Amino acid sequence: MKFKVDKELCIGCAACEGVCPQVFEMRDDDKAHVIIDTISAELEESALEAEESCPVEAISHE
Repeated sequence: MKFKVDKELCIGCAACEGVCPQVFEMRDDDKAHVIIDTISAELEESALEAEESCPVEAISHE
């Protein structure tokens, strides 16, 4: 499973980083970034929860 953040939609609220810091981090551009290319099975649930927590639906997965 892979996740991505739409930088145009991201408002920098950091909810995703708060829920799943192993996958998402905030950077100097005040946008969330995915820090792992392929998410392991053990992090999938947390990453999906982070996706759901995004108030502007900027996170997606495939």
